[in-house]
Amino acid sequence: MKKTILVTGASIAGPTLAYWLNQYGFTVTIVERAPELRLGGQNIDVKGPAKIIAERMGIEKIIREKNTTETGLRWVNTKNETQAEFPKESALSMTQELEILRGDLVKILYDHTKRDVEYRFNEYITKLNQSETCVNVTFSNGKTESFNLLIAAEGIGSYTRKLSFPKEPNFKYLGLYTAYITIKKAITDSSWARWCNAKNGIVFLIRPDNYGTTRASITFTAKEEEYKNLSFEEQKSALIERIQGSGWETERLIEEIKETKDLYFDRISQVKAAKWSEGRVAIVGDAAYCATPIAGKGTDLAMSGAYILAGELSVANTYQEAFKAYEEKMRPYVEKCQQLPPGIPGLVYPKSKIGVGILNGLVSLIGSKPGQKFIGLFAGKQKEAPQEIDLPTYR
Repeated sequence: MKKTILVTGASIAGPTLAYWLNQYGFTVTIVERAPELRLGGQNIDVKGPAKIIAERMGIEKIIREKNTTETGLRWVNTKNETQAEFPKESALSMTQELEILRGDLVKILYDHTKRDVEYRFNEYITKLNQSETCVNVTFSNGKTESFNLLIAAEGIGSYTRKLSFPKEPNFKYLGLYTAYITIKKAITDSSWARWCNAKNGIVFLIRPDNYGTTRASITFTAKEEEYKNLSFEEQKSALIERIQGSGWETERLIEEIKETKDLYFDRISQVKAAKWSEGRVAIVGDAAYCATPIAGKGTDLAMSGAYILAGELSVANTYQEAFKAYEEKMRPYVEKCQQLPPGIPGLVYPKSKIGVGILNGLVSLIGSKPGQKFIGLFAGKQKEAPQEIDLPTYR
């Protein structure tokens, strides 16, 4: 049965969903609020379920070719002295086999789908209503159209979700704000990522990319409403004030913040929605179950959710059955991904100088040869990692 499906959001979940829906014979349109692809962002990992899906889509080789060149992680103090080193092969390294910039993955997914899927940029839904047979939508350009189904693959603040669901999901604030920025490469930068804790609950992270620049993130503890609803210039001023005098490469980052026109600055919150569909409308990715960068599972959740939702729509007799099966298969995995280890993230963001010293000492011990050998005793006993979520082979 051929159906028309509207997808909102052209990041990772949206194009992945569109690819599989098209494979199953659906006619898909993607609308994106931005005037063009949003190619900014930091490093993301394509591993686990995301890697399996990328292989099935035939894009794993392209992703590998776009590797960020990152060698591993160096944990440094504010004097830039290395406390511990975790190469890519280490179980404790944040660097993965398939490490890619978010924008590069978005571009790969777009290129892989643009011939079969209609993309409309600078467009979004302003109004919608559902009937027994379709979803009637009004777009920002004033035009109205009808689709059999609507899938919101947007971010944590999804506007389409607000229009479709009677109430917003719960947002679990993790006590942190984060900022992302692309900066000029400096002599201190290398193929290694550098993590540096500073007092007052600040973590600096600098990572190489494959474009001759450097990606930086600044994450710190704060009250939930502390930096809410600031203008772009106010965000820059607040960020500079927060990190001023923290040592390490703070002055370099402050100068870059002053000059940048591309700063991401927001709270870190998880999305916990009681349901992922309302009539003929469903949500996927961050709009439905954001786990935050702290969990490191955003790409896995976005791609596996999109894959399963498309697959269930292809085999179910009704969209209601498909939405129900999608949620039954995904929710246990989502809940597992949103569970953080005890004390995380708080333990990683000490506020005192003494606390930072203790954390650096602990990481130094773990990263030492005896520490690595001890960890290896347990890692060596593990067999191949079990599949995190069942990804059925649909028709």
